Amino acid sequence: MTKLDSLCVFLLSDNFKKKIEKIIIFLSISSFLLHLIFIILNKLQIIQLGELSKLFVHPIAAIYTPFSFILIYEVYLLVYYLPKSTSIYIGKQYEIILLIVIRRIFKDISNLEFTNNWFNVKYDLIFMYDLAAVITLFYLIFKFYQLNDQNSINSRKNDSKISTEVKKFIKTKEYIATLLVPIVFILSLYSLGNWLLDSFSSIDKLVYEFKDVNKIFFDDFFTLLILVDVFLLLFSFLHSDKFSKVIRNSGFIISTIMIKLSFGTDGILNVILIVMSVVFGIVILAIHNKYDKLESDF
Repeated sequence: MTKLDSLCVFLLSDNFKKKIEKIIIFLSISSFLLHLIFIILNKLQIIQLGELSKLFVHPIAAIYTPFSFILIYEVYLLVYYLPKSTSIYIGKQYEIILLIVIRRIFKDISNLEFTNNWFNVKYDLIFMYDLAAVITLFYLIFKFYQLNDQNSINSRKNDSKISTEVKKFIKTKEYIATLLVPIVFILSLYSLGNWLLDSFSSIDKLVYEFKDVNKIFFDDFFTLLILVDVFLLLFSFLHSDKFSKVIRNSGFIISTIMIKLSFGTDGILNVILIVMSVVFGIVILAIHNKYDKLESDF
């Protein structure tokens, strides 16, 4: 076993995943309590946070902080499932964008204005859009996994054993996933450091950038995922040139690109792009399943 193989076994093992779970749980609870402490100190005027006080007014907004760590765990799960199933790997992308929307809701609660002109207030409308998006995305992700289960059952019926080419492809995905772990870690540190350096040059810029906090990491992260998806598509030709598989994997790339594009928008357009990306992935997977079933009947 090579050093890279040993690293694959270590980083993608169940034991390592459980360790990450425990660390994330500890960080989530600690950050939640710390955020609550800052909210209390701000209310008692023991500390003055200036323009940032909007982030430390409502105790509910404190939920935003542990959700950030939950998202980090979801990123690891995405890498963890990459070698195991391409569809689940894509499903994890959808879970991440759903959690980002939920996290955004907790942050935007502090901007709500309970007036008679509810539908004329920008932040109130965004809040409603996000609520609708959460329900829609949760159901769509359920349908995606349901279709994936049907596809897995059909695949097991059609493939009595795994070919050598498929084993090589799985090994390639393991290598890519192993390399992704340190790359994602370095990218997160770089994104955070770059954001802090730019933002703290001006308090006004900090407040503005905080509204787009998802861009700190996930904008670059989904760009990385697009590149990974393209590599997977190219490597997949080594073990299969089935038309349905090529279109499915290409469709998943388009879906990821749509998620990436959503980070450059806000309001209703942001929600539309996110929902449509998942809808597109579901439709592609559904047609792929029908296509596979048609081929198996011949």
